[in-house]
Amino acid sequence: MAFIDNVLQAPAYGWKNENNELVIPSRKELFREFFSRTNIFRSKKNWISFIGWFMILCMLPFCYFFLVHYFSWKLLPVLFVYMMVIMGTHGTIWLHRYCTHRSFTFRNGFWRFITQNLVIKTVPEELYVVSHHVHHAKSDQPGDPYNARAGFLYCFLAEVNHQGINKEMNEKDYMRTVHFMKHTGVGINSYKKYRKWGSIASPTYTIALWLANWIFWYGLFFLIGGHALACALFTGAMFWYAFVRIFNYTGHGKGEDKHVEGLDFDKSNLSINQWRPGFFAGEWHNNHHLYPASARAGFLRWQLDLPWIYIYTLYKLGGVTAFHDSKKDFIKKYFEPSRNTAASNNEVAVMEMHNTNKVHQGI
Repeated sequence: MAFIDNVLQAPAYGWKNENNELVIPSRKELFREFFSRTNIFRSKKNWISFIGWFMILCMLPFCYFFLVHYFSWKLLPVLFVYMMVIMGTHGTIWLHRYCTHRSFTFRNGFWRFITQNLVIKTVPEELYVVSHHVHHAKSDQPGDPYNARAGFLYCFLAEVNHQGINKEMNEKDYMRTVHFMKHTGVGINSYKKYRKWGSIASPTYTIALWLANWIFWYGLFFLIGGHALACALFTGAMFWYAFVRIFNYTGHGKGEDKHVEGLDFDKSNLSINQWRPGFFAGEWHNNHHLYPASARAGFLRWQLDLPWIYIYTLYKLGGVTAFHDSKKDFIKKYFEPSRNTAASNNEVAVMEMHNTNKVHQGI
C-alpha cells in the first residue's frame, strides 16, 4: 500500500469496497464513527479528534452571553466581518497556503508565530495539514477524507471521522508524516510519544497555545470594547469553525460537476471557484487545485485575494522572504488559450449567422 493511502486512520466503514468504489456510509455509521473517535475515555489517542469539537463547546458560553446579555445590532456586522473575512482569510493564509502547501517562507519564527496567532485559535494544524495532502492526492476519489460525493454529513464530520492520522504507523512512516508538519513550528511528538498519544502534535503544546491565545484575544477585545465585543468575536470564531467544515462539500459542487466554462479550468476534479469564499477569504478553489503551491489564487483581475495581499505586504515588510506566484503561468497556459478559443468560436458563430441570413434572403 502506498504511503499516502496509509497515512490517515481509515474509518470503520472503510474508504472503498471490494470493487474500488467509494463507500457512502449511512447516517448511523457516520455518527457511530464520530462518537467512537471522540471518546477520550476509551483511548487517550482520541484526544486530538476530541479537542476540535470541545473547543466549540467551550465557545458556547460566549455565544450565550452575547445573545442574552450583550446583544447589539451594531456588533452584528463586526461579528460577521470577523467570522467571514478575518477568520476565513487567516485560515487560507496559515492553514492552507503556509502549513499545508508551503507557498511562502517566513524570515524567522517570530513572523510565523505572529501569523499563526492573528486570530482566535481554533483548528489544530495537524488535523488540517496531513489530511489536506491526502485530499489533493485523491480529490473526489475513494480515500479523499472530505469527499463531496459521499454527501454533506460525510464532509461535516470529516475532521473527526477521516482526518486523524493513522495510529499504528511504523517509525519510518511516522517520520515521513512528521515532514508535513516540521516547518509549522508546532510542538512535535517523538515516535515514542506518538505511540502513546496517537498524534504528531504534542498535547501539552496544543492545549497551552490554545489557552494562551484565548486569554490574549479575550483580554485585548475586552480592553477595546468590553465583554460585549469579546463575546461577539468569540461567537463569530465559533460559527466560522462550525461552518468551515462544510466548505469542501460546497467547494466541490456538492459532489456534482458544476464547472463553469471560462471560470473553472481544472476539470480533473469537482472543485469550483465560488464568489463568497473567493472574495471573503481568497479561496478560489478551482484555481488552487490547478496551482496548490501558489501564494496567490486570485488569478483574474476581478478575483480579490486578501490572503495574497497579506503575504505580499509581509514580503515588502521583510517578514516573508520568498513566495510562489503562479498567476503568469495560469494566464499563459489556461486563460489566454481559453479567451482565444472563445474569440474563434464567436467568429465562427457570426459567419454562420451571416451565411444563414444570406440563405433566407435568397442570395
